[in-house]
Amino acid sequence: MDNVLTYMTFIPLAGAVVVLMLPNNAKLIRWFSAAVTVPPLAMAVWLFSHFDRAQAGFQFVEPYEWIPAYNIKYIMGIDGLSISMVLLTALLSFICIFASFGIDKAVKGYFSLFLMLDAGMMGVFCALDFFLFYVFWEMMLLPMYFLIGIWGGPRREYAAIKFFLYTLFGSVLMLLAILALYFALDPHTFDMRILIAESGRYSTKVLTIWPFNLWGWSFQHVIWMALFIGFAIKIPAFPFHTWLPDAHVEAPTAISVILAGVLLKMGTYGILRINFPMLPVATADLAYWFLGALGAWNIIYGAFCAMAQKDLKKLVAYSSVSHMGYVMLGMASFTTQGLNGAVLQMFNHGTITGMMFLLVGVVYDRAHHREINGFGGLAAIMPVYTGATALAFFASMGLPGLSGFISEILVLLGTWQKYPVLTILGASGVILTAGYLLWTIQRVYLGPPNEKYLKMPDINGREIFTLVPLGVIVIILGIYPGVVLDLLRASLDQINAIVIPHLHS
Repeated sequence: MDNVLTYMTFIPLAGAVVVLMLPNNAKLIRWFSAAVTVPPLAMAVWLFSHFDRAQAGFQFVEPYEWIPAYNIKYIMGIDGLSISMVLLTALLSFICIFASFGIDKAVKGYFSLFLMLDAGMMGVFCALDFFLFYVFWEMMLLPMYFLIGIWGGPRREYAAIKFFLYTLFGSVLMLLAILALYFALDPHTFDMRILIAESGRYSTKVLTIWPFNLWGWSFQHVIWMALFIGFAIKIPAFPFHTWLPDAHVEAPTAISVILAGVLLKMGTYGILRINFPMLPVATADLAYWFLGALGAWNIIYGAFCAMAQKDLKKLVAYSSVSHMGYVMLGMASFTTQGLNGAVLQMFNHGTITGMMFLLVGVVYDRAHHREINGFGGLAAIMPVYTGATALAFFASMGLPGLSGFISEILVLLGTWQKYPVLTILGASGVILTAGYLLWTIQRVYLGPPNEKYLKMPDINGREIFTLVPLGVIVIILGIYPGVVLDLLRASLDQINAIVIPHLHS
C-alpha cells in the first residue's frame, strides 16, 4: 500500500474539516468522527502485519520535495520504535472518540479539534524531516489547549494556559536546536536520516561563545540539553512536571487518556529518535545524570506524590510521572534489555493508564466528584466496574502475568548491569506503587457500601467497549510480550550501536 503513512495522518485532518461542515446534529457528528478513526486503525494493523521485524532501518518511506529552496522535504517513514507508537495512537484515538460520546457542549468544535489532534500525533511519529516533525509537534498544541480550556473542569482556563506555556517554552528550545543542526551540515538539511548518518561531522564542533565550555561542553552538549528540556517537559520529568496534574484533573476523560497514553510518550520518543542517534557523544556524557538519575528520582517522587492525593484522577496523573521514570531509567542503561523494556513500557503505560483514566471517568460521570474518601464499598454496588479497575490497577503495580510487569522487569534487568544503585531505587518504586494503589482500592471499592451510591448503575455497554481492547492487550502482552518486542529489537539495537562507542568504560 503506497503512501499509507500519509493517509493515516491526513484522513483525520480531512475528517476534522468535514465535521465543521456537517449540520448541528450531535449524533451524526459523533458517529462520523468515530468512522474517521477506523481507517487509520485498520492501516496501523496492516502496517503491523507487513512490518519487516528483521530490518533495522526505516520502512514504508515516502520522500517528496516540499520547499526545495531550503532543502525542506516531506518525508514520512517508520521503524520499530515508531510503529509501536503509531499502533498505540491509532488505537487510543479510536477508543477515545467513543469515550467522548458524553460530550454535549459545542459537539462540532470538540470532535473537529480531536481529529486535528489525532493527525498531529500521528504525524510526529511518522515524520523523518525535522521541519515536518516540528510542524506536527506544534499542530498538537492548539487543539489540546482548546480541548482542555473549553471542555475541561472548573479550573480549565488555568490548566490550559499552564499546559500551553510549558509546552511552548520547550518548543522554542527545540526550534533553536533544530536550526543549529540544520546549519551544522553543508549542504544544510532537515532530513533526520542524513543528520543521523553524518553526526560524526559535527560531533567535535566547539562553541567558543558559550560559557558552558568551562564544563567542557561542546556544540553537541548544548544542543542535546536544549532538545532534552523540550522533550522532558513533555514526558514530564521533574522539575518540568507541574503542568501535568492540573491538565489531567481539568481535562475531559478522553483527553486525559490521550495526554497520558500518547503525548507523554512523545518526550521519550523524541530523545530516542533525535538525541541518541544525532548527538551520540553528548548522549554518552549526559545520559547518566539527565536520564538515569532523573528517571530514578521520577519513580520515587511520582509515587510519593500519588500516595498523598485525595483526588482519584490526580493520583493516576502522578502515577504517570512515576511510571515514565522507568522509561528514562531503561533508556540510560544502553543495554538491549533496558532499551527494549523502556519502549515496551511506553506502550504498556499507554494502555494501562488509558484504562485507569477511562475508569475514573466512569465513576465521575455518575458521582460527579473524584474524592477518594467520598466513596467506599463500590465493589458491592458496581462489581463489573470494580473487576475492570482491579485489572488496570494490578497491571499498573507490575503484577506478574500482566503487561506492566514485563516492561518494568526488563528495565531493571538492563539497568542493573550499569547502575546497581539506581536499579535498587527504581525497584523500590514497585513497593510504593503497590502501596498507593492497594490503599486506593481499600478506600474506594472495599468496606461497607456508601448509602449515597447504593443505586449507582454499573458500567454500561459503551464504557465496556472502550475498556475491553485495552484489557485484552494488557493480558496478552503480560503472557506473550514478543508481539511488541519483536517490532522493537532491530531498530533499538541500531540506535544503541551509535551511542555505545562513545560511552566511557
